[in-house]
Amino acid sequence: MSNKTIKVALAGAGAFGIKHLDGIKNIDGVEVVSLISRDLEKTKEVAAQYGIGHVTTDLADSLAMPEVDAVILCTPTQMHAEQTIACLKAGKHVQVEIPLADSLKGAEDVVAVQKQTGLVAMCGHTRRFNPSHQYVHHKVQKGEFNIQQMDVQTYFFRRTNTNALGQARSWTDHLLWHHAAHTVDLFAYQANSPIVQANAIQGPIHPTLGIAMDMSIQLKAANGAICTLSLSFNNDGPLGTYFRYIGDTATYLARYDDLYNGKDEKIDVSKVDVSMNGIELQDREFFAAIQEGREPNASVGRVLACYQVLHNLEQQLNAG
Repeated sequence: MSNKTIKVALAGAGAFGIKHLDGIKNIDGVEVVSLISRDLEKTKEVAAQYGIGHVTTDLADSLAMPEVDAVILCTPTQMHAEQTIACLKAGKHVQVEIPLADSLKGAEDVVAVQKQTGLVAMCGHTRRFNPSHQYVHHKVQKGEFNIQQMDVQTYFFRRTNTNALGQARSWTDHLLWHHAAHTVDLFAYQANSPIVQANAIQGPIHPTLGIAMDMSIQLKAANGAICTLSLSFNNDGPLGTYFRYIGDTATYLARYDDLYNGKDEKIDVSKVDVSMNGIELQDREFFAAIQEGREPNASVGRVLACYQVLHNLEQQLNAG
């Protein structure tokens, strides 16, 4: 496929779908030809803004288009596994936003179908691609930095069912299966060692949303590195995820695409990759893997261990 334009269908024209459309605009040899979302009129508006010719409310319509090579899924968590499998069975490469699934069985089913088809299937574990985290990863790979501890805070203020743009959601977000997935995967990836121990506790279940609004997770890797993760939907600012890497030679603080040392001095990460946009870099990896016929970073097979850990944590929380 190296000489032809990759034609893409994107499902989910919400906050994250827009981020992908903005990122793809900067990538040569890729064209979004179909946009799928549940509200047809809003979807038409977004399609017109980005010059997308085909609009539908049904993923199956886009999968039936022979010109579509690949699909990006920015749909509700509960649909991820089923839709990823549908894309693969339709012969389309697929990138699904995090999480891969909301159960271990769902994740395992996706990996099994990917192996059967041999197509590129990747999950949007964006932290692997953010320049700030890439900088730390390169230090680890070169043997210049070894993680002793990661301290991570994932904080939002979402006491109603709204998305990142403050719009009403048709589905319920989840601290464990969505937001913890970012850090569980990143910790093992950055420590370069599998997670061998994991513990979790959670706060009260919200009476309307039916989910825990606060959670605390402890992780330990085989090489001895540890991670402490605090998550909350109750936090009234500042919002986002903040990572402290404590290592044998340095301390780093990652705030999305910005990186600081332990003295809060900013580190220039602008030359780490071709862009400072983690979503764009994630998409670039997806399309490069298709063109080169290789397994991508954050392939469904490579992130499966994360979902095994989340499953074990869920079992603990349910038992508690």
